[in-house]
Amino acid sequence: MVLLPAAGVAAEPTPAAVSAFNGYIRGVESRLDGRHKTAASFLAGPANEPDTRARLRQGEQVIEKLSPSADKDFPGAMVHDWRGTAFVRGATVADFERVMQDLNGYPQRFAPQVVRAKLLARQGDHFQASMRVRQKHVITVVMDTDYDIAFARLDPHHGDSISRSTRIAEIDAPGTAQERALPPAEEHGFLWRLNTYWSYEERDGGLYMQIESVSLTRSIPHGLGWVIGPFVESVPRESLEFTLRSVSNALRK
Repeated sequence: MVLLPAAGVAAEPTPAAVSAFNGYIRGVESRLDGRHKTAASFLAGPANEPDTRARLRQGEQVIEKLSPSADKDFPGAMVHDWRGTAFVRGATVADFERVMQDLNGYPQRFAPQVVRAKLLARQGDHFQASMRVRQKHVITVVMDTDYDIAFARLDPHHGDSISRSTRIAEIDAPGTAQERALPPAEEHGFLWRLNTYWSYEERDGGLYMQIESVSLTRSIPHGLGWVIGPFVESVPRESLEFTLRSVSNALRK
């Protein structure tokens, strides 16, 4: 980490990168909104194929990379878009919503990634929450994050949720007397934006769950690929797999 300032910190994403990310998100949400209008198209991709559903019912997770092939439209940044699907026998839509809306249980359910979580406000199925998260991959990064979260139902057997980050702050010296949130000019750009989309369908004696995670990080600076590259390239997929596995385990319990 001592080497990072020498290469220049990332500060905030450029306005062009933010604009491109927002445009990408509009496309993602438009696609999801179209799917969620009917039960027949509620889940995406291989999850609609009989062979894949059979594999899911055997306990397999299906992970897909949806990220754009080039980041030329996101100057100084990278977009990571991953989708994962799983099945939990015996689980219901109500079970899933009970697990995901229990913010106080997140530190136990999603340990060690979620260090603490707090519900800030709730109005019906609309939540505002804060979390401290920890990611480790070559280096350990701790961030304080705020989210706007909403749940919706198409019918008793189909539901979806949207979680959009509203604040992400990298924490320096966490857990010590010197702990502080780094100002944007000092951050390293490990995570600038994070949106998470769940689609879940009660069918075949259980619950199919599909999560799509879209994040924006800094691009990999020259000479620091060995430390930053594995973090920004591997963590998005690993975090999605961890979340999907943790929710599946919570539902089985």
